[in-house]
Amino acid sequence: MSAWVGRAALDFLPPDQSVDARERWRAVLGALLGVLATALLCHALAHTPSSSPWLVAPIGASAVLVFAVPASPFAQPWSVVGGNTLSALVGIACVQLFGTAPWGAALAVGLAIAAMFALRCLHPPGGACALLVSLGGVADPHFALQPVLLNSLLLVLSGIAYNRFTGRHYPQRSTAAPKIDDARRRSFTDADLDAVLARYNQVLDISRDDLHMLLEQAQMQAWRRRSGQTRCAEVMSASPVAVSFGTPLHEAWALLREHRVKSLPVVDRAQRLVGIVTLADFMREAHVDAHANWPQRLRALIRPTLTTHSSKPETVGQIMTRQVRVVSQERPIGDLLPLFATTGHHHVPVIDAERRLVGIITQSDVVRALARDD
Repeated sequence: MSAWVGRAALDFLPPDQSVDARERWRAVLGALLGVLATALLCHALAHTPSSSPWLVAPIGASAVLVFAVPASPFAQPWSVVGGNTLSALVGIACVQLFGTAPWGAALAVGLAIAAMFALRCLHPPGGACALLVSLGGVADPHFALQPVLLNSLLLVLSGIAYNRFTGRHYPQRSTAAPKIDDARRRSFTDADLDAVLARYNQVLDISRDDLHMLLEQAQMQAWRRRSGQTRCAEVMSASPVAVSFGTPLHEAWALLREHRVKSLPVVDRAQRLVGIVTLADFMREAHVDAHANWPQRLRALIRPTLTTHSSKPETVGQIMTRQVRVVSQERPIGDLLPLFATTGHHHVPVIDAERRLVGIITQSDVVRALARDD
């Protein structure tokens, strides 16, 4: 019993904040300046008697969201402006219909939440606006415009200026739909995330796009953690088969088939990497996608010309790709996961500090190393 009580007590303890002191002071200063600017402007623009409010208390709660959690769906401009103003209107309507009875205040808050859900402007301080209006017996619809709407608009404008000045995206931009290739290389799709969120069936204080990004980054961090300090030099295939600039095409083709690989590094006399020749390079030069009879064209490309002059490529250097994606032998293998996932590469040359070829690392090498680390 005591153990259960202890665990239950832990549920009420506040969680650790995952932001540093700089971000905390950024939020503090932003809220201070935002509310100050809103208050001064609204006070200057007020044409009502001094006893009438020109700044409403729920704006303080809105400032917490706008400046401390600007990425929250609850903090976006339409949520702030629409949520506060709509809730104030709902509270005013309840006062006009039911007076200031306690149950009228509860009804105002409930109806305000329903209205914010319906118009997609859910904003927690909106409930406070409805309650404030109801308990204060405010029946004048103009109160929803001045001060509530004006307060909300000025606070949002202050939030846009301050957040952008301090490097925060506000309003939060919606991420464009991923391209087909982007979606294919993800470990989970948008449909997978939507299905999980539908089962969770609760409002989250984080945008769907931010949640997707955080999950992807967490998975990448887990891969890097699993790879530990393993370097490319520890898992690569050393002394890979390579060719030179002047290697005849038929010899390079024979090496590709003999070793059952899709590419061959091209090196100079000092073993420095100068390019790479792949099956795709042979296919491109043979124009295999043009029309029929491509086997004959491929054989004609590979067959050496016996005369002193030739109208077709004869050596590797004439068809190789000069721009080569390489990795350092000291690079952690966890960094190679996005490289293999996004570029379509299956074999990547490994070089030393002087760009000399020292090995080849493949997708299989990385997978085996990660499996070994589990």
